[in-house]
Amino acid sequence: MNIVILSKGPGNYSTKRLIEEAKLRGHNVRVVNYAKCFVTLEPNNPIVNYGGEEIKDVDAIIPRIASNLTMYGSSIVRQFEMQNVFTTTSSIAIVRSRDKLRSMQLLAKAGVGIPKTVFARETADYEGVLEQVGGAPVIIKVARGTHGQGVVLGETRKAALAVMQAFNVENVNFLVQEFVAESRGEDIRAFVVNGKVVASMLRSASDGDFRSNLHQGGQGSVVKLTDEERRTAQKAAKTMGLTIAGVDMLRSDRGPLVLEVNSSPGFGIEKVTGRNVAASIIEYTEHSAKTGRRKDKVGA
Repeated sequence: MNIVILSKGPGNYSTKRLIEEAKLRGHNVRVVNYAKCFVTLEPNNPIVNYGGEEIKDVDAIIPRIASNLTMYGSSIVRQFEMQNVFTTTSSIAIVRSRDKLRSMQLLAKAGVGIPKTVFARETADYEGVLEQVGGAPVIIKVARGTHGQGVVLGETRKAALAVMQAFNVENVNFLVQEFVAESRGEDIRAFVVNGKVVASMLRSASDGDFRSNLHQGGQGSVVKLTDEERRTAQKAAKTMGLTIAGVDMLRSDRGPLVLEVNSSPGFGIEKVTGRNVAASIIEYTEHSAKTGRRKDKVGA
C-alpha cells in the first residue's frame, strides 16, 4: 500500500513509530507536511499539491493534525476524502473533536459521563454559573485548546470570578466545569483504535499542578481499566466518530467522567505501557483501506 502520513513533525516520536511499523509490514510510506500543501478546486477533480507536484496514487492517509492548524489540516484531509482515499480519521471528526463545547454536547446527548459543565461568554451572572457546577473550586477552560493549555483552576470563588471576567473582556468563549476532588490530580488516557482500547495509562499531575497531561509534566503509569471505564472510552470515541482516539477520563464517585476525546493522540503511552499502538493503527489502516470501509461522510 501507499500510505501518506499528514504530519508537520516527521521527526517526532509518533510519526517515526508509524513509519517504522508501516515499513515493517511492507508498505510504502511518505510523510507530507499538510501545512505546506495546497488544494486545487474544480468540478470532479480534487487535487492536493505538495512540493511542486500533485499527490497521486494514495491508498490511505493517517492524519496527525495539530490543534492550531485544525481548519487548514482538516481541509487537506477533506480533499483526500473527495478523492475516495481512505483516512483513519475523517475531516468532520477532527473538527468536532477540537471544539470542546461541541464535544461535550455530543457526549452528553449520547449519555456518556462528563463533569457538570456550563458554557458561557458575556453573561453577567457569574455567580449563577458557579452555582450550577457546585461552587469553587472549578475548572475553567477556553472552548478550544489541547494538551492542558487554556485550562485554569479557580480555587476560590473570587479567583474563579476574576478568570471568567478576564475571559469576557478578551471575548473568549469558555467552559466552567465542576472540580472532581476525588480524582486527586489524576486521570486516565485510554487509546482507542477501531473500537478497541489498545493501551491505557494513569496520568498523575506534577507537584503544584492540577493538570496530569504528559505535555504539562505529568507522569504516566500502567493502569487496568474497569469494564465501565473501557465501555466509556469506546462509547466516547464512537460518539465523536473517531476510529483512532485518546480518551481522557476522571475516576469519580459516580463513575468515569470524560474530559476530552483527542483526535490526534500522542504515542507516549507506548513508552509507559509497552503496547504497540502504532502497529494497531497500521493494521487497522491496511484492513480498512483494502475493504473500502468508510467511517464518515466527507466533512462539510
